[in-house]
Amino acid sequence: MASRRFALVSTIVQALRPTRVEALLAVAVFCLVAVAVVGDAGPGGRSVAGYVLAFAFAVGFGALLLLARRWPLPVLLITAAGIVVYYVLDLPPIGLAAPIAAALYVAADRGRVLWALVVAGSLLGASVAVRLAEGDDAAIVLGLDLGSEAALMLAVVALGDAVRSRRDLRAELARQAEAAEQERRREAARQVDAERVRIARELHDTLGHTMSVVTLQAAVGEEALTDGRPPEVRAALDAIGTAAAGAMTELRATLGTLRRDTGAPEPPAGLDRLPVLIDGVRRSGLPVELLVDGDTSAVPAVVGTTAYRVVQESLTNVLRHSGARRATVRVDLRGGRLLVEVADDGRGAAGRVAVGEPGHGLHGMHERVTLLGGDVQIGDAGGGGFRVRARLPLSRTTV
Repeated sequence: MASRRFALVSTIVQALRPTRVEALLAVAVFCLVAVAVVGDAGPGGRSVAGYVLAFAFAVGFGALLLLARRWPLPVLLITAAGIVVYYVLDLPPIGLAAPIAAALYVAADRGRVLWALVVAGSLLGASVAVRLAEGDDAAIVLGLDLGSEAALMLAVVALGDAVRSRRDLRAELARQAEAAEQERRREAARQVDAERVRIARELHDTLGHTMSVVTLQAAVGEEALTDGRPPEVRAALDAIGTAAAGAMTELRATLGTLRRDTGAPEPPAGLDRLPVLIDGVRRSGLPVELLVDGDTSAVPAVVGTTAYRVVQESLTNVLRHSGARRATVRVDLRGGRLLVEVADDGRGAAGRVAVGEPGHGLHGMHERVTLLGGDVQIGDAGGGGFRVRARLPLSRTTV
């Protein structure tokens, strides 16, 4: 409990402790008022008690500014009331601006500009009215004295408001910079997540197809080895070596991109590499027919890469699940669209579910095509077997 009370007292003291600027303003106000009081002293002047009281007011005007940061409006009003009382007591003249200027500045700095203007205008109006009633020269009262006092008060109010505006502007710029930095971090995190998904998709498409070929050829080689057929064993091993070499080439290209090597990166797989892909599947023992209708050289690179991945994943699924005896790959360009179709004569959709549920490959295929504004149809072919058909627009190539 004692430590809590000590912490509370420490917090209050810290809040009430004046800043260096407030301390300097307090000293300045005291000195200005004190100088004005001393300047009035002379033979035939006021009593000593009057000067002592005037110095007490000077101390009070200065001390009030030590609380101005915490309570700017009460300090301003009390200072204005003190000036009125000061002149009612007929103490040495000290002007208006000297005791009130600092309070006006702090009030404007704390956002009380309207109050500062009202208080300044009220003091000036009251001073002019009293001096004219006492018979002072109107030209002096309404001319030099009023102009100088009003100009000084307006200047300190404007200065306080300008300092506050500048401080608010710096704070707003800092908030905007922090918000921009947070948004940059969030965008960087989103880009990292998107890149992670893309890399996972690329590795799945590349290594998934290769591992299917390797697994199938290993089974063929084992069966041929058991039956004593060396030529078929050699062919299976050749197919495994070719598939593994192709996978390593694509894997090196992917890793090279991640490492940001200075050398020229490998071009992405496109429609021009479909014959190589299909030859690898044929060496696995599955006859595949490739039918191309149209000039594929004008197909945008991103569309060609997506079409290649669709064919690659579809053939991988044929090798894994279909039990097909043959497959057909058709590429057709017409009407501003690229049609890619892979069909087989295997078990169809029901047989594939029995063999194994679809994994990430079909989902990744659908993502690729959808990002380009295309669509994918996956299901049974009309005459039996399984078919994947993707339609890709040639005009929308940004994702």
